[in-house]
Amino acid sequence: MIDEAPPAFDIRVWGARGTLPGCGNGQVAYGTETCCVEMRVGGRRLIFDAGTGLVPLGRSMATLGELEADLFFSHVHYDHIMGLPFFLPLYRPGARVSISAGHMLDGRSCMETIEDFMRAPFLPITPKIFAAEVDYRSFSPGDVLAPGAGVTVKTGRLNHPNGAVGYRVEHAGRAVAYVTDTEHVEGRTDETVLGLIEGADIVFYDTSYTEAEMTKFRGYGHSTWEEGVRLCQLAGARRLVLFHHAHMRYDAEIARIEAEARLVFPGTIAGRTGLSLTLNEAPARV
Repeated sequence: MIDEAPPAFDIRVWGARGTLPGCGNGQVAYGTETCCVEMRVGGRRLIFDAGTGLVPLGRSMATLGELEADLFFSHVHYDHIMGLPFFLPLYRPGARVSISAGHMLDGRSCMETIEDFMRAPFLPITPKIFAAEVDYRSFSPGDVLAPGAGVTVKTGRLNHPNGAVGYRVEHAGRAVAYVTDTEHVEGRTDETVLGLIEGADIVFYDTSYTEAEMTKFRGYGHSTWEEGVRLCQLAGARRLVLFHHAHMRYDAEIARIEAEARLVFPGTIAGRTGLSLTLNEAPARV
């Protein structure tokens, strides 16, 4: 019997909502947690954003004794970092966690930003309580990162208040893009986003609003499912994951948006807590 090669990517969504966690019976089907996506790739665990979805992910890791991870922030608005102080591996001796951020525009480092977030009177603890070995990494949008052998993470600046970063993870001939908290300009293609999603197998994209809603929410720093579809079609991407669902969005509305998007881009799926996606290694090119 020949053992099958491990997949190039194992992806799991731990949180897909934006701004605030969901609440009430009408916001359960797609999960209540804010942004957090795990990618198991090249023997590494890459985590994108530390919303409330990071909390159950950390509990799962601690239970399994899996205490190494590379965490990447798109930015540090509360909905993307509120789970960080409650990420159990950070409190486990022997754990190793790297935390990378590249969106800061005020000159502060990744470490300084986290120290400013985790302090009195907002929290009774500071990062000094962490028992894990924590490696704080600062980068600039556009830098190419290498978290593990054969794993490349490309970065790009996004259009969002206070700044944000999009990511493209490449390994074994496959590519997955994580592009959330960005606002498109009507009638103009964002070349940075297009580069991040070009030919990608899976694209996580900020679809907080619909085009009809943008007259009200222009300037908030978010995009639409229609723009996500347009970009994926233009870039030749294979699958679109609707992501960062608006906090006022109920399950029935997300289901309707998913159905409408699928009519024009069949490779669309609404992000939800527990969604798992697997990509096998790309076939060799002849």
